[in-house]
Amino acid sequence: MGYNQDPNVQPAALSGEVTMPAALAEVEPVQSVRTPAAIEYIATPGASLSAYLRAMKDKKILGDKCPVTGQVFVPPRGVSPVSGQRTTEMVEVADAGYVESFNITRLPIKSRPDLNPPYVSAWVVPDGANVGSISLVAGIEPEDVRIGLRVRAVWKPDDELEESAANILHWEPTGEPDVVLDDLRVIGKPGDAQ
Repeated sequence: MGYNQDPNVQPAALSGEVTMPAALAEVEPVQSVRTPAAIEYIATPGASLSAYLRAMKDKKILGDKCPVTGQVFVPPRGVSPVSGQRTTEMVEVADAGYVESFNITRLPIKSRPDLNPPYVSAWVVPDGANVGSISLVAGIEPEDVRIGLRVRAVWKPDDELEESAANILHWEPTGEPDVVLDDLRVIGKPGDAQ
């Protein structure tokens, strides 16, 4: 007996009239059911990401260098996403860089009540890297954030530092002239590291 894939044909079990047992005649029918669900998991970072997290405790940002293209990726991945080759060289990059792209969020996010809209999520590329990561940009009106804006990391106080990327609270403008990105097609290509 095969599965009937025609969405207009009901299975035989549902083709007849459905009736409630007499004992349930006075019971209010269930309209909906809300069932909270959660998944708990433990993630173990690999060697590259572990080194990155340990360095963050010392206010250092590490990236890994592609052995084929020379591109530097932050955070390190252990494998170059460009060549697919294992990375063996870690490099320290600056805690200043530029905004490569950004988004202004104007709606609250239930899981982040600490973020008051509007706020800016930006792809920040640290000096010395070709590819950066998503970060918060603060200390500037959202409407004034722009591609090429020079920013620096704002770190947690020294006594609160831990092995976590959350040590960087956000990035703020440096006041330096913007990075000129006149050809967006070359972003992340070899030789673009600041």
